[in-house]
Amino acid sequence: MNVDAAPDSPKEKKLKSRKTGITATVFILLGLGVSLWVGLSFWTQDVGRPQNPAKQEKVPVVIGTAKQKTVPVQLHAIGNVEGYASVAIKARVDGELTGVHFQEGQEVKKGDLLFTIDPRPYEVALKEAKAQLEKDTILAQKAEKDLLRYQALVDLNTISQEQYDQVYSNAKALKASVEVDNARIEQAKLELNYCFIRSPITGRTGNLQVDQGNQIEANDDQAMVHILQIEPVYVSFAVPEKNIAAIKRYMANGRLEVEVSLPQEERLVEKGFLSFLDNEVDKKTGTIRLKATFTNKNGQLWPGQFVDVALTVATMPDAVVVPSQAIQTGQQGQYAFVVKPDLTVEARPLVVKMTLNDEAVVEGLVDGERVVTEGQLRLVPGAHVEIMNPPEGKETDKT
Repeated sequence: MNVDAAPDSPKEKKLKSRKTGITATVFILLGLGVSLWVGLSFWTQDVGRPQNPAKQEKVPVVIGTAKQKTVPVQLHAIGNVEGYASVAIKARVDGELTGVHFQEGQEVKKGDLLFTIDPRPYEVALKEAKAQLEKDTILAQKAEKDLLRYQALVDLNTISQEQYDQVYSNAKALKASVEVDNARIEQAKLELNYCFIRSPITGRTGNLQVDQGNQIEANDDQAMVHILQIEPVYVSFAVPEKNIAAIKRYMANGRLEVEVSLPQEERLVEKGFLSFLDNEVDKKTGTIRLKATFTNKNGQLWPGQFVDVALTVATMPDAVVVPSQAIQTGQQGQYAFVVKPDLTVEARPLVVKMTLNDEAVVEGLVDGERVVTEGQLRLVPGAHVEIMNPPEGKETDKT
């Protein structure tokens, strides 16, 4: 026979509920303690274990090499190409233009026939001068014979001194007329020669201002054509006046080399030498004008063209150069990321002395050290890098 237990009193129910809560709290705290112990154990093991460098992310970069070599010290400027000689062809006699013997823009040599002006009027003038000379020569010869006869008569007192003086004057006048006739012949020959206009220099002709059949006037204000000599050529440029002393000093030791390149192509066109230093400084700009001479055998330099000029005034032996892309600028100045043998990088402070083309002359590096030229944005000192250059022997060296 089952006997039901007496129901718990309110006091007993409250006591049981409190025991149950305490037990749950103990279990929760015990679970948290175990979890914390496990976590601390793993953290202690992870901190004590050394990091594996192979698992660090490597930054891909392109590198260049510092090189030691002799570097020219140059002054750079913008120059303008000028013809070595420029001639405006004008007629020296009047007449009809009967011949044009070249094409516009044609290369002509010194002595080549350019124009012909109708020579017939001048040929007639030359014949007339020759005929007059012949006539006056005959009269002069007769006057000389008369003078000899009258000389004998005056010695015998057969004629008066006045008559002799008249014959003497006539003979001298005719002799002078012969000399005038000779001069007129020479003038006629010159004018006839001026009918055939020849090039005084070797060069290239410009725009033709006259056409065959035009009536030409001597020494007209407008030239018939211009000729420019372009082999050799000048390149005119200006540098700041502070460089005058150095330029004069180096010019005294020999020719100074000048290089020019086309701005749009950025490649060397030709080398020449400094041939002119102006005798005064431009007061408005504080610069002095110079000229360099170039043979221009290949004709790449054209009058009126603008070019980049580099005047070499000295050289720097044993200078260390790196690709200019390697130079970075920070709060402490200029620097470059140097790749160490373990393929980590350091930020090396540098002093940049000058930049020449794509190279920078620096202090702070030695020959053979490697510097980062591409990929610097992701780098920090100590970072590992992966070199993306082609294999040794196949790399296109930018330095």
